[in-house]
Amino acid sequence: MELLDKLKWRYAAKAMNGKKVAEDKIARILEAARLSPTSSGLQPFEVFVIKNQEIKEKIRPVAWNQSVITDCSHLLVFAAWDTYTADRINYMFDLTNDIRGFKNEGWENYRQMLLKLYPQKDAEENFNHAAKQAYIAFANAITAAAYEGVDATPLEGFEPDAVDKILGLREKGLRSAVLLPIGYREEDKDWLVNLKKVRKPMEDLVTVIE
Repeated sequence: MELLDKLKWRYAAKAMNGKKVAEDKIARILEAARLSPTSSGLQPFEVFVIKNQEIKEKIRPVAWNQSVITDCSHLLVFAAWDTYTADRINYMFDLTNDIRGFKNEGWENYRQMLLKLYPQKDAEENFNHAAKQAYIAFANAITAAAYEGVDATPLEGFEPDAVDKILGLREKGLRSAVLLPIGYREEDKDWLVNLKKVRKPMEDLVTVIE
């Protein structure tokens, strides 16, 4: 019930007050993102935590001039792999073997299947798949922020190519997928703060098939 109460409390803050979020809270939000499930456990994304105000100022004009970009405490940029490569796939499989301390024949066969599947696909198709995985972590970060009593504003309104250039993402084999300003709401400047949360009724959203 506590988690549901937190989710009822949260909303997409349209104005933030610049107050800094404690680093231990940020660490737990990032850990929630890190623990997120992803297809085949590949975690095909990285998260950039922007605290530098000058970089925020550069991003704001290419993010529909939204004030939360510069007024947030930390700006999280979820950047997905631009494609799947053998090296990237092998890294995660090798990491799994190292952490678990053994090799499994079925797991190794699965590795070979992915190596034959993903690197041969179109890079744009692979990026779109990777971006979906980044969104899972993105959603968990939003939930974790709510649990910490911290505001988080999901942002798709930005120019990905411009953000990629500012952060040098393409050189790292990454492309920006979604932004998440983290901070505290500025209630006096936020037109959304006192409006009721609107969601579909459960019966319009969920169909139970028995």
